[in-house]
Amino acid sequence: MSEVYQHFRPEEKEFIDQVIAWREYVDQTYSPKLTDFLDPREQYILRSMIGEQNEIKYQLFGGTEQCERKRALLFPEYYQPTVEDFQIGLYEMNYPKKFVQLDHRMILGSIMSLGIKREKFGDIIIHEDRVQFLTDLAMEDYIRVHLNQIGKAKISIEKQDLAMILSPKEQWKEKETTMSSLRLDTLTATAFQISRNKAQLLIQQGKTKVNWGIIEQTSFECAQGDVVSVRGLGRCTLLEILGMTKKDKLRVKLGVLK
Repeated sequence: MSEVYQHFRPEEKEFIDQVIAWREYVDQTYSPKLTDFLDPREQYILRSMIGEQNEIKYQLFGGTEQCERKRALLFPEYYQPTVEDFQIGLYEMNYPKKFVQLDHRMILGSIMSLGIKREKFGDIIIHEDRVQFLTDLAMEDYIRVHLNQIGKAKISIEKQDLAMILSPKEQWKEKETTMSSLRLDTLTATAFQISRNKAQLLIQQGKTKVNWGIIEQTSFECAQGDVVSVRGLGRCTLLEILGMTKKDKLRVKLGVLK
């Protein structure tokens, strides 16, 4: 078992154990297992551990294929998954649009202030003055009763068909580039086209998060699937490590949202 852990970070051991437990459940019961919403790094770990050739299969879905946060369904070979298996609800917020402007941070904070864990809901989509979010269907009644205000704005929640999901106004842009290392300061400088000194300063000031946790170590080693967000600059994802160049630089594929 220890050889599994060595491929990932020490702090990811608990999630790795969870994936192992999910896999064993499907193997022993021969029935599907649905997870909570996973961030991109967790999705990468799950894909790495389950693989493509095993008797245990998996699918990831978050409302659309473009969603960042997705639920995983693990299932035996015989099983044919459907969208309904993922138990995802789409909800739109009605609020006084003429007087109030909602942003991602306000919405996220209001939902979590209700005691709802982050893994119980997926993407928050803002398109002009419309706001939608995705969540576990089991949370619907609780959210309808308790989510009635964001900041000083009174809101109401209306359930929508998944087919009515909005496309985010901001779009991720993919690019292939080279980096000297996977250090956080190097990745930040490369993704947002700033100097390495500026990247180091932003990290040391606590303005940089990796997978939604603040990291202040400039030498922090990033890994495939990591999401890096920098206050004032945007977000990037290390989508894939493609290999080495002849000059011993790393070739990587990044997703950047500014």
